[in-house]
Amino acid sequence: MCGDKRSSDAKIACVLTPDKAVIRCENTGDRSVVRSINEAAFGRPDEADLVERLWSEGVVLVSLVAEVRRQIVGHILFSRMSIDTARGSIPAVALAPMAVLPEYQRRTIGGQLIRGGLDLLCGQGEHIVLVLGHPQYYPRFGFSAEMARSLESPFPPNAFMAMELIPGALNGVCGKVRYPVAFGL
Repeated sequence: MCGDKRSSDAKIACVLTPDKAVIRCENTGDRSVVRSINEAAFGRPDEADLVERLWSEGVVLVSLVAEVRRQIVGHILFSRMSIDTARGSIPAVALAPMAVLPEYQRRTIGGQLIRGGLDLLCGQGEHIVLVLGHPQYYPRFGFSAEMARSLESPFPPNAFMAMELIPGALNGVCGKVRYPVAFGL
């Protein structure tokens, strides 16, 4: 696991983007910069506040940053959530938020953060990742609104997407998604 509660099993290789970005696990010394990046990318404090609440709630699974020339320019966070089904609760992962400084957007940094996070989650044995996001962006990484169609959520169906890290993980899964309290849903 990345962040405050690291697992010795969690490993991430340095990934270089065309901007020579290095993707690495966030550490506690990065928190104020991560907050600034989320505020700049979204133009408001809501997502930065969400990151702080998720850390406080203790549900962060992976938190990565992207550095270019030793400056943090991007951030992604994955947290524990679940799907309530007739057979019981199924663990899942929420991708939210992902932020890249505006001047570094459209340079593959967001994609590198997503791929790095998904690789770590796979290594941690996770099976399902959910995201609320742009329908034209997230499918290139394997997310699908169709895959999430049997999941009840408060979000528009075209922007609520799922991804199986293990093929067939969503087969027969039908139920209501439960986000961490930090999301305020």
